[in-house]
Amino acid sequence: MAETVDSTDERILRELTADGRISVRALAERLHISRANAYARLQRLTESGVIRGFHADVDPVAAGLGTSAYLTLNVRQAEWRHLRERLRALPGVAHLALVGGEFDVIMLVRARDNADLRRLVLEEIQGMDGVLSTRTLLVFDEPVADAP
Repeated sequence: MAETVDSTDERILRELTADGRISVRALAERLHISRANAYARLQRLTESGVIRGFHADVDPVAAGLGTSAYLTLNVRQAEWRHLRERLRALPGVAHLALVGGEFDVIMLVRARDNADLRRLVLEEIQGMDGVLSTRTLLVFDEPVADAP
């Protein structure tokens, strides 16, 4: 059953999206609610899976991953569940999704450089059982979205 998210929960989610390190006290002050209410709502949103976790927004280039690409894959669909785990375990996989349309899977990958990307695609991914074909789309520019 889906969690019911009210307008206060939505405001909490917006604040956390803008600043995931905000303290419960500061969150309560911004939303004009008690700390106990803010804490209880955060706990409920986390336990119900609305909030899946907290993470750092890392600049991939500053972290030494200067090459990014979207990869599209055609796969044997009966092997998707097995492939999903193997693909997700690869270093540099930032996003992975099964999609409908001209290809089956789309991935955003980050690598140190073109040689690292080449190794990942040609040796790792194309060598996996169940991967029928790949297409690589290099990312030339990736504007950072402003916080909501």
